[in-house]
Amino acid sequence: MIVVVMGVAGCGKTTVGQMLAARLGCGFSDADSFHPPANVEKMRAGIALGDDDRWPWLAALRRAMDGWLAEGASHVVACSALRQVYREILSPAGEPKGTVVFVHLTGSPELIGRRLRARQGHYMNPALLESQFATLEAPEDAIVADVGRSPAEIVEDVLHRLP
Repeated sequence: MIVVVMGVAGCGKTTVGQMLAARLGCGFSDADSFHPPANVEKMRAGIALGDDDRWPWLAALRRAMDGWLAEGASHVVACSALRQVYREILSPAGEPKGTVVFVHLTGSPELIGRRLRARQGHYMNPALLESQFATLEAPEDAIVADVGRSPAEIVEDVLHRLP
């Protein structure tokens, strides 16, 4: 099983994803590490990525997911996965149900904006948060978790709701 912890920048995907992977005893990857350098520079400059920027990134991430699945390894991935079409790349039709599970971290723009502005050492420009919320298409089939709770509480909730 691959668990994709998704949501807008600053919602806690990496923190929750790392904690969840530790509890599941499996690997963790941050999808940001699959971005080509040009995408990172755009985001650092406050330029929102378009679909043409995202397709190669999502394809690289899906190849990694295919590798983990072929090995029979569970894995947790932190990935924005903001649009349904992106999630369809990460979990294509015809794949057995439960192979890829999405966990959608949600919260108010105000709360997440405060967290994003306080974050140190990350290239994501806080000015892009508004475009992330505008792009977000909430999934209908994800485990939804409110980021107003502590990461430990979120992880416990998710663990009880995984298939």
